[in-house]
Amino acid sequence: MSEKQLYIGLMSGTSADSIDAVLVDLGPQKPEVLLTHSLKLESRIKEQINSLSASGVDEIHRMSLLDRSLGKLFAQAVNELVYLSRSIKGTKDILAIGSHGQTIRHYPPGKISNNDEGYSLQIGDPNTIAELTGITTVADFRRRDIALGGQGAPLVPRFHLEFFEKIGSIRAIINIGGISNITLLLGDGMTSSVLGYDIGPGNGLMDKWIKENLGKDYDESGAWASEGSAVKALLSSLMSTSYIIEPAPKSTGPELFNMCWLQEHLREIPPCRPADVQATLLEFTAKTITQALHSHKLKVDEVYICGGGAHNIALVRRLGELLHPTLVENTSALGVAPGWVEAVAFAWLAKQTIEGAPGNIPAVTGAKKASILGAIYTK
Repeated sequence: MSEKQLYIGLMSGTSADSIDAVLVDLGPQKPEVLLTHSLKLESRIKEQINSLSASGVDEIHRMSLLDRSLGKLFAQAVNELVYLSRSIKGTKDILAIGSHGQTIRHYPPGKISNNDEGYSLQIGDPNTIAELTGITTVADFRRRDIALGGQGAPLVPRFHLEFFEKIGSIRAIINIGGISNITLLLGDGMTSSVLGYDIGPGNGLMDKWIKENLGKDYDESGAWASEGSAVKALLSSLMSTSYIIEPAPKSTGPELFNMCWLQEHLREIPPCRPADVQATLLEFTAKTITQALHSHKLKVDEVYICGGGAHNIALVRRLGELLHPTLVENTSALGVAPGWVEAVAFAWLAKQTIEGAPGNIPAVTGAKKASILGAIYTK
């Protein structure tokens, strides 16, 4: 029996609804999730995060305070997870925490001007996490890849390759969070053949639209979208967005796909019912994912979905229709529940950092070379 290698992964996505914490044993051949815990973020914290997505008054001061506040909340999530665990006693057996942090801005190279070097900013002070938990913390994963000329995203494809590849079979892993992204595993055992990039909006626009219209945080099971019908003119306008057909490597976020962007498209068409807009946003997500898969002209054998979108029944059903007869399941079939894949991935990326192994794939991000990612903050 292999010796346990216990790591904690921390993830807070673009939705900024909660901090996901997972305790995982990375000693076995496949990651063994021992315990999960989510710490819901208060509305005032979420508002502070959203307010920093664009320039504003006194933003450096506000960001610095939020950096510390989020560091404390990430530490709280870890401490609550450890408290709930019956498989460990205290923190001495946990090798490290991998903290993605909370993304505030993501402007990869070339997105501001043709000559800019780009940047990606995640906050949630790792010094505070290490100090309040007593556990070595690894954070700041994206900037090394950007320093090497890469997009800094997506970073999870190497994890997907390590644990989800099936030799001789072409698999697609589709993460549907606030933004949807794809990993294509060609089943040849080669890191250089992996394809991956951000596709476009996942749940993010649907979440914001239902919040604005019904006051709900998300469209449970896609029920509201199912009440409406996709508006052809709006869908056509959304699909014309240049990012959708840009070649990889590429990455994006709410800096592009936001409510102001959506309102610009809505102004170009006759007024329509809010439920129809929601149905159109769901169709937009499904169509962009399908288009991304078909664009590579590969016979994809299996599609596995993870992220919050895996729980949107209407979205998953629509993807199944568009991708038929390809098998469409969620990553539970591969041993990791869909809501925890990213948190587990950052626990594994922390392990890579601690062991001096690379975390990025140059073919995916566009970086000059594979590299150790992240910075280590000792306990």
